[in-house]
Amino acid sequence: MQKPLKKSYKFASKTAAYVTLVASVYMALFLCFFHTLDWEFLVFPFSCFFVCFAVIQYRVEYFIYRRVKKIYDDLTLLESTDLRQQPITTDMNTLTKEIDRYARDKKIEIETLKVREEYRKEFLGNVSHELKTPLFTVQGYIETLLDGAINDKKVRDKYLSRASKGVERLSYILKDLDMITKLEVGDLSLTIEKFDIVELVQNVFELFEMKAAKKKVTLTFDKDYTSPISVNADKERIQQILSNLIVNSIKYGLEHGTTEVSIENLIKNKVIVRVTDNGEGIAKEHLSRLFERFYRVDKSGSRKEGGSGLGLSIVKHIIEAHNEKIYVESEPNVGSEFSFTLEKAK
Repeated sequence: MQKPLKKSYKFASKTAAYVTLVASVYMALFLCFFHTLDWEFLVFPFSCFFVCFAVIQYRVEYFIYRRVKKIYDDLTLLESTDLRQQPITTDMNTLTKEIDRYARDKKIEIETLKVREEYRKEFLGNVSHELKTPLFTVQGYIETLLDGAINDKKVRDKYLSRASKGVERLSYILKDLDMITKLEVGDLSLTIEKFDIVELVQNVFELFEMKAAKKKVTLTFDKDYTSPISVNADKERIQQILSNLIVNSIKYGLEHGTTEVSIENLIKNKVIVRVTDNGEGIAKEHLSRLFERFYRVDKSGSRKEGGSGLGLSIVKHIIEAHNEKIYVESEPNVGSEFSFTLEKAK
């Protein structure tokens, strides 16, 4: 495809042609009146055109370049990494596109910064609240003991036990925050190995069998898995995911309810693990924020259940560290289903 002529060349050519035409007509009239007109006069239009073209093109390029450079400087376009790598162009069409692109990028950047600032404020407020609650609890029990309650053995044991639970919750929050930070910056390495996901789910069932029995929740598979299903992943981290999802289903499930795990072939090299319960469910407006740090659907009830408030956020980060996806579907008073994909082992 032939490269189109520069617009500045077209401008210079047309201007030079107009100047040449006017100058030639003027010279022709002058020679007719004051001198003999002969064939040598034909050299004048050509020479005049090329001289005019060169002068006009140079002046236009210089004139436009100075003003375009000022536009670049005024808009601080030269601070953009993408534009620094490119020479300043005097093509008005290219310049317009670059300015439009720059304006769109800046608009998106400003909107992103506003969203992040809002998230930062909310996150700091949540962290403060989550740390403050157990900290004040521990402080209150210790001050009560120091004020004389330590002499009463029954009160002392009860308050020390409660203070210990507060310290334990603080420890959970700090530990989970540390894990999320490592996952986000990539410092937490994954040990990928081949293992049977059916066996791992069964092990998690056994770990929380007593917890489920207290709530009268049944832990079960959707069917009998007679043969192993091998996957490639970090076994310890996947166990952490399953533990978190199953514990949540027990916490927020109904008494005499069911937590069911199913494992299905999704595509040729993927399986999908589903954790389904028939509990209280989650309203639609909460689903998009469910994996945010410290986000709670029930601001009061969920704290009574304990936990750091970081579990689902950690689950999401671990899944993304495996380059996999996690999904959630829920309906109030019907139940919830959390599912995630894993690479199937050959």
